[in-house]
Amino acid sequence: MRFGVLGPLAVWTSEGKPVRVPEVKVRALLADLLLHEGRAVSAERLLDDLWGERLPGNPGNTLQTKVSQLRRALEAGEPGARHQVAHRPPGYALRAEPGAIDVQRFRALTAQARDAPGPRERAALLADALALWRGPALADFADEPFAAGAVRRLEEERLTAVEEHAEARLALGEHAALTGELADLVARHPLRERLRGLQMRALYRAGRQSAALDSFAQLRALLVDEVGLEPGPELTALQRAILAQDPTLDGPQAVRTNIAPQLTELVGRHDDVREVRARLGAARLVTLTGPGGVGKTRLAIETARRLADAADGVSGGAWLVELAGIEQHVCPESECPESECPAAVWLVEVVAAALGVRDSPAGPVPSGAQADLVERVGDALRAEEVLLVLDNCEQVADPVADLVQRLLRAAPRLRILATSREPLGVPGEVLWHVQPLALPAPADALPAVREASAVRLFAARAAAAAPGFVLDEHTAPAVAAICRRLDGIPLALELAAGRVRALGVHELLARLDDRFRVIAGGPRGAPARQRTLRATIDWSWELLTPAERTVLRRLAVHAEGCSLAAAESVCAGEGVQADEVLDLLVRLVDRSLVVSQGLTTAEPRFRLLETVAAYCLERLADVGEVEQVRQRHIHHYLALAERAEPELRGPEQRQWLERLDAESANLRAAFEHVVQHADGAEPALRLAGALTWYWFLRGRFGEATRSLRRALAVPGTAPPVARAHAAAWLAGLRVLEGDGPERTDLDPPVIEGEPTATARMRWFVGYTLATVGDMAAAERLTRAALATFEAIGDRWGTAAGLVDRASQAMATGHLDAAERHATRSAELFAEVGDRWGQTQTTFALGALAEIAGDYPRAERHHRRGLQMAEELGLWGEVSYQLSWLGRVALLSGRLDEADELHERARRMAVERGFAPGRIYAVTGLALGARRAGRLDAAEEHLEVALEWGRGVDFEPANSLILAELGFVAELRGDAALAT
Repeated sequence: MRFGVLGPLAVWTSEGKPVRVPEVKVRALLADLLLHEGRAVSAERLLDDLWGERLPGNPGNTLQTKVSQLRRALEAGEPGARHQVAHRPPGYALRAEPGAIDVQRFRALTAQARDAPGPRERAALLADALALWRGPALADFADEPFAAGAVRRLEEERLTAVEEHAEARLALGEHAALTGELADLVARHPLRERLRGLQMRALYRAGRQSAALDSFAQLRALLVDEVGLEPGPELTALQRAILAQDPTLDGPQAVRTNIAPQLTELVGRHDDVREVRARLGAARLVTLTGPGGVGKTRLAIETARRLADAADGVSGGAWLVELAGIEQHVCPESECPESECPAAVWLVEVVAAALGVRDSPAGPVPSGAQADLVERVGDALRAEEVLLVLDNCEQVADPVADLVQRLLRAAPRLRILATSREPLGVPGEVLWHVQPLALPAPADALPAVREASAVRLFAARAAAAAPGFVLDEHTAPAVAAICRRLDGIPLALELAAGRVRALGVHELLARLDDRFRVIAGGPRGAPARQRTLRATIDWSWELLTPAERTVLRRLAVHAEGCSLAAAESVCAGEGVQADEVLDLLVRLVDRSLVVSQGLTTAEPRFRLLETVAAYCLERLADVGEVEQVRQRHIHHYLALAERAEPELRGPEQRQWLERLDAESANLRAAFEHVVQHADGAEPALRLAGALTWYWFLRGRFGEATRSLRRALAVPGTAPPVARAHAAAWLAGLRVLEGDGPERTDLDPPVIEGEPTATARMRWFVGYTLATVGDMAAAERLTRAALATFEAIGDRWGTAAGLVDRASQAMATGHLDAAERHATRSAELFAEVGDRWGQTQTTFALGALAEIAGDYPRAERHHRRGLQMAEELGLWGEVSYQLSWLGRVALLSGRLDEADELHERARRMAVERGFAPGRIYAVTGLALGARRAGRLDAAEEHLEVALEWGRGVDFEPANSLILAELGFVAELRGDAALAT
């Protein structure tokens, strides 16, 4: 049996089922014996602990009665357990297997952690140890004298483990997350100096030096006031180091990766990880193949994580691109010809989004030409060693194979780890077939059974699902049989282990017997996924209630998971109320059929494993609900997009950007379905229109233009304003892409009764024309839009128009007007809370300050813009802001600082595939090199900028570059070349 004292007193059978121990004195007796951890406790001591001075009439008989009651309770839970309460002179003892009491496991894990070789292993072990705590130790007996001392000791052990866990996480660079967690702990334990020191280090590394010093001051005040002492020497030394900004306090650099930490240990794949790493060392493309559910993705993620962590791994980081569900974004050939919407376009955009590469440059681009997104991805990957993990390639194997070849040619230091159910067939590809986990033989004894990796995985997941489960002589034969019957497929094992809490392993094995008789009668040629995973899901499905089945199959229409609100909206109806969905989701998560991502996201998200989703879509079709549920999906995400659109111009702009980022796959799926409707024009135009500003802010111009074109082509009726809005924004985006729309497309019509929409169309087209230098047309549209905005009281529109008028006024030398427009725009954008708009005004105000020679004020404006751009994740703007700060430093004579800022801007632009930002930064590097007398470097930078400027035919930039080349020639004494 298993016993718990790290929380309320608890008892479980070896299979993890709770055991009820009735009556307070019997529970107190058990608690007392557990605290002595197998040592005999005298009868006199037990009587004193349980009754104190109020002894019963016949103390000896009464104590013996309680012992008998305890034995009966344990025996009722598990046959033979009564003997664990043994008579041992001079009293009684509880005989438990080593590790059967949770505190023993806690101490074993903390001891292992202290001996662990590195902080990651130490953090994982301590996290497992702390997870054993279910609440305050012996919460139901904490006030009893016999328990008070032990409870205090256990609490001290827990706090020590918490501190050691925080130290390990600090060593891993998790200081940002720790600041909030440690604040709560310090508030509860304000005089604990080690905890205070950890908080100070976390705050300092998070860039909050003053908060770290404030924490020290608070502790010192408390110590002086309460005990008349000063902080210890270690903490005092830490305070001095923080004041001095000692470099030794700096934490490790965060690993460059988008791969989230995994919530569970990878079992049985140590050799596979080593072999795959070795193959990646010798080949640039390694593909993991194998049946669905065998663990290809998890093996790829673990390999990538270890490479990213290793000192000799990949300097540019490891990046995961999840391709599951991407085929839902590609419309059928009959409805959208491949030439108009190729799968490769979607694929490249997904890869670019994962890497943070913009899918279209901002600013001037060559007329009639669109930059190659594959080339920009290749440029972003070229500079450093990068590992790209492409997961679930089999759904789009041909486009993936083509993209892989192009990226490997473009980026010589790139390595790719792919997972697929079939090889990609690319030259140079090395395959690694992922095998099922190792199985025990039928005649194996317990030690050999425990060593089999399939058993270790099952036992680990069963113990997590059923606290107290243990693999012993009683459970091992059944577990070994379950693993063999499930073929060692990890997904099947994990689904089965989720049922141990409800059924126990013996009942589970009995049910699997029925299921595998069906499998044995199936077609011999069926793929492994259908012979194992489908049967496992069938079995799980049949254990669900009708309401659980309904929610599970409806969840399958979501792409890459969904929020709780989406689940409630899409899954409710016809047998399920909206307020029932949450409880049903929790039960499905408990059954391991739905994966909850609530531990690592701002709001809970739920997704189905790939095979489960495919299975549930079939079930959805079986009951004829596909179209109905897809309509609810469309309705929910259309409502979300339309709700988000105005919020993207307000104080919650960042939160809504992140929310739409999380829902991008579902928004794409909803759009794909709505454009296929015979009369879908109105919802298609509404959805595309609501998402256009989001796409613009994120730099996804390609997705925006393609979606607007497709929405405009959908048959059916739609309000004129919706069509006009889509046409105007499409025209403006084509300008930014250098696509050269007809001039008539660049004159949005006046829509009767829609002044806001009319003004915003004109503003946007004017904004785009100004970016390519057509100031006359831009000013006409901006003036018309601004007049309407002011007339209807649209503060956001007025602010947007004014900041454009400021730039237009600066271009014509009207600086007083530019100052008025920019200042008023900044005030309005601040009032409405739009931080994108504020970044635009910081540029205008900063540029005006530079022209006036007020460089400190210019720097303040640009630094504020930089901070806002970073917070919003507008990385193109970040590059620009760094370059503007570099220009200020250059004008102020701080040449080294200017070089550093321009180089940071250049690197940022290269990493994000943002060519205009790269050239603007390179131009700054040239200006600094020329002023410092490094003429060769200046000329090299200027040639790069001139080549780009001629390519995009942007005369203002070319004139500056040619003038600078003339200055360089003049400084060399070459007057002829200078002229």
